[in-house]
Amino acid sequence: MVSTVIEENTKLVKKIAYDLGFDFVGISKAQKLEKEAKQLENWLHQGKHGKMHYMEQWFDKRLDPTLLVPGSKSVISLGYNYYTESKQNTESFKLSKYAYGFDYHEIIKSKLKFFIDEIQRLIGAVSGRAFVDSAPVMERQWAQRSGLGWIGKNSLLINKNKGSFFFLAELILDIELQADLATKDYCGTCTKCIDACPTEAIVNPYVVDGSKCISYLTIELKDQILPTEFKGKMDNWMFGCDVCQDVCPWNRFSTQHKEPKFNPNESMMNFSKQEWKELTEDVFNQLFKNSPIKRTKFEGLKRNIGFLE
Repeated sequence: MVSTVIEENTKLVKKIAYDLGFDFVGISKAQKLEKEAKQLENWLHQGKHGKMHYMEQWFDKRLDPTLLVPGSKSVISLGYNYYTESKQNTESFKLSKYAYGFDYHEIIKSKLKFFIDEIQRLIGAVSGRAFVDSAPVMERQWAQRSGLGWIGKNSLLINKNKGSFFFLAELILDIELQADLATKDYCGTCTKCIDACPTEAIVNPYVVDGSKCISYLTIELKDQILPTEFKGKMDNWMFGCDVCQDVCPWNRFSTQHKEPKFNPNESMMNFSKQEWKELTEDVFNQLFKNSPIKRTKFEGLKRNIGFLE
């Protein structure tokens, strides 16, 4: 039986999350991810992480939050919607929706800092750490455990009511909270994401070969030249890729985000292919100063554009 204190603290934590604008919040007990350990080991052994060598590091910490945050008892998983109905020039090169506006890391980090401050103010001496896609945390696995959704055949977390266009973040804390139940998998017999992937990166249901993924090729891979085997298969994506999400039936439930900083620069959305090809470094730095696109740098974006011609 869950104590009244744990129940009250759990309600309080969830209220803070929704007050901060998060769309989802769920809680898991901080413990080692036993089943996921073997899956990760196999995926790495088969080289499906490509040149993302950081995936090989901190293997134990990646699977056990009590090693990452000593004394931790609870993992709070959060989802923040970024879906937009804004459309790019359909005749031009393409950006993933998550990169239309301000860098999500900065927006969500500031919310998480306030989140922890509020927990400490209202509950007391609580210690822990906040994570936004920047540490060895298996975000989708924790989100699935905490009931935010299920991991789909495209390896992304899918929510039955809102689809998959949302960022994930976590708080790993040393306070005991009431854990939520995982939801079931609703992918069924659907294979739309597998069938639509331009580079056939979804090699088996629920298994993505990262080294073939357009998001990996256009963002993570730092080689000066992209692998020739993907020439003509990139579907005009110059930064990231949304194909497996765009075709997912569950994303018919996606709704417009409520974060003004995610709104795109409209002039950029209307750029022609020629305007992208003529982009200068000064304009790049101005347009993408606070954007996720700065990750690929000017040289990386120009490399991607050149590969698409």
